Amino acid sequence: MSLFDLSGKVAVITGSSRGIGKAIAERMAEHGAKVVISSRKQDACDAVAKSINDARGAGTALALAANISSKDDLKRLAQEATEKFGKIDTLVCNAASNPYYGPQAGINDDQFRKILDNNIVANHWLISEVVPQMIKRKDGSITIVSSIGGLKGSTVIGAYCISKAADMQLARNLACEYGEHNIRVNCIAPGLIKTDFARALWENPETLKASTARSPLQRIGEPDEIAGAAIFLASKAGTFTTGQTIVIDGGATIS
Repeated sequence: MSLFDLSGKVAVITGSSRGIGKAIAERMAEHGAKVVISSRKQDACDAVAKSINDARGAGTALALAANISSKDDLKRLAQEATEKFGKIDTLVCNAASNPYYGPQAGINDDQFRKILDNNIVANHWLISEVVPQMIKRKDGSITIVSSIGGLKGSTVIGAYCISKAADMQLARNLACEYGEHNIRVNCIAPGLIKTDFARALWENPETLKASTARSPLQRIGEPDEIAGAAIFLASKAGTFTTGQTIVIDGGATIS
């Protein structure tokens, strides 16, 4: 058996109708998992689920729309995923928000609260819904998609960076709380990845050049280059890894 085999596993991935979340869902399905596709819009979820089911067989993917700003939506997501597939082995909290670019002094209260609520509190809500069944089974993997922004200061996306640093601490705290139940909690911290979410940081050629100039690989990353770490953390290969933040950034934070 491969260390990275996910056969028999069920994974819920938020923000999986595009970008990093979609890549994670597609690759987890490729490695044998049943996957729940979730984002705000049902039609977008349906499209990704159909693509996976066409490629991997009917019943591999389930589309469940949910807004991470709604505690009720997240509760329903966990319940319906469990009802459909019988369990949730792996949770990937990938969905996030960043409605503001600029100095911290210019952000308004609603924007700041939205960033903190969607990027930290929503993860807490969903994890709290999923973790009881993992405790009963004495097994589970939870991965929060953070960012290298949580390791660096920024004059442009400061509030987002604050939230992503908090996600790293959330993973450490929960790893300590749930370790006795054989539940692992980790973060993945991507660098600049070519997604719609990060478009403002890479679409302008000059901005992109400045962002990648000091990176050893001197390029932007692709969503698929993040998926492998998520598979590692969900599989047998990752069963002794917990409380960690895995940085995948082309070397940007070392240079």
